[in-house]
Amino acid sequence: MSAQLSPSPAPIHIGHYISGRHQAGKGSTVPSYNPASGEVIGAVALADAHEVDVAVQSALTAFPAWSQTPPLKRARVMFRFKELIERDMDKLAAAITREHGKVMSDAKGELVRGLEVVEYACGIPELLKGDYTEQIANGIDAWTMRQALGVCAGITPFNFPAMVPMWMFPMAIACGNTFVLKPSERDPSTALLLAALLTEAGLPDGVFNVVQGDKGAVDALLDHKDIRAISFVGSTPIAEYIYARGTSNGKRVQALGGAKNHMIVMPDADMDKTVDALMGAGYGAAGERCMAISVAVAVGETTANTLVEKLAPKVRALRIGDGMDETIEMGPVVTSQHRDKITGYIDDGEAAGAELVVDGRGHRVAGCEQGFFLGGTLFDHVTSSMRIYKEEIFGPVLCVVRVPDFASALTLVDQHEYGNGTAIFTRDGHVAREFAHRVQVGMIGINVPIPVPMAFHSFGGWKKSLMGDHHAHGPEAVRFYTRQKAVTQRWLADKEIVGAEFAMPTH
Repeated sequence: MSAQLSPSPAPIHIGHYISGRHQAGKGSTVPSYNPASGEVIGAVALADAHEVDVAVQSALTAFPAWSQTPPLKRARVMFRFKELIERDMDKLAAAITREHGKVMSDAKGELVRGLEVVEYACGIPELLKGDYTEQIANGIDAWTMRQALGVCAGITPFNFPAMVPMWMFPMAIACGNTFVLKPSERDPSTALLLAALLTEAGLPDGVFNVVQGDKGAVDALLDHKDIRAISFVGSTPIAEYIYARGTSNGKRVQALGGAKNHMIVMPDADMDKTVDALMGAGYGAAGERCMAISVAVAVGETTANTLVEKLAPKVRALRIGDGMDETIEMGPVVTSQHRDKITGYIDDGEAAGAELVVDGRGHRVAGCEQGFFLGGTLFDHVTSSMRIYKEEIFGPVLCVVRVPDFASALTLVDQHEYGNGTAIFTRDGHVAREFAHRVQVGMIGINVPIPVPMAFHSFGGWKKSLMGDHHAHGPEAVRFYTRQKAVTQRWLADKEIVGAEFAMPTH
């Protein structure tokens, strides 16, 4: 076990970023913590409706000029932003680890995946091109164009303080919109660092703004008359709330919700590779990922016995501690309250009759005794009626469910209310193809444990994992952050006379 390597600085005030400048909040604050030490490291300002309005007005003022900026010039700002993120990668990763707790290598991985969206946004001149048809009728041409919406907003979760915001604002801004970001108050600093880099990259003041806050700030964004679109990532209950309130106010809304991601393990799977994949997908970032694998579906008793036998010692051997230590594999969870909630799920699973193979409760790390740590937890003989199976735990808890055959495994996945991501590990191409075509889930991995699409595809689940029609980033982002116009034109010759036409226009 590792001693703490990152002594917490004195608590600092964490405010907003509006009109290209850091601004202190005027209202109440909440503490932010270093999850590894349990110490308070910041006081996070909570924006009220007036402060949210100031940010929105800044974005509204900046919109006309930015929306008329040629896409190539907008792309050049994105390219410079990309270079600055690469320059400051270590600084950004350290900020993520200090406030979230995930290990540094994972924080850097998060930044790289966010950076890929920035790189995709650099191609916006091509992505915004419309269609043109000459001579659709005599002397008439037609074309389409895509135009920015106006002020857009993003409400993002604690688990990816860089990547999830970068799923949103680079594409929104590149499309010509202006943006207001409300990050999680649990790890607020990364958003401010990104905002400063955008200013350094040459983004005009007001195009990108950050307001810290809680539900009050969220509601102010949802109700603001000048916000045209809202992007959200978080739990399903909150996603449903965001979608209902935002759409009732006439806004375009994409709200990505929770998950319960299954990995089907077939009898022919390479078990050593499967176990390694499960370790990373189940316990990476302490399980605080919407694409974490939290259920391993073992097909056949022999498969299940071998899987659990190989998993258990690896789970017990997880190197847990301060994420600043490069030898650590898993850091703390984000808050003491979240740790206690996860512990409650473990209690509940044990009481329901699941076999607790590895118990992560009460884990302590030398030198970090006040940190928010849990050990890796492994359940076997979990059934679909148990709460630990049905609900999203969002922690380092992996459940093994035993089924007799592939058909039963597929039914199990399809009957769950969430449909975010899933995976299958097998050597059988036919089984893999059947799974990919038939399973009722939005993102599928075949021998890939966390099938997060690359930036030039789009991210999103099915069922209760997504409210709205548009997935995040990729081509879907261009459609979400723009509106299409269709133009039909005819130029008559000076002396050409056509007369009044009362019938429906045809060829």
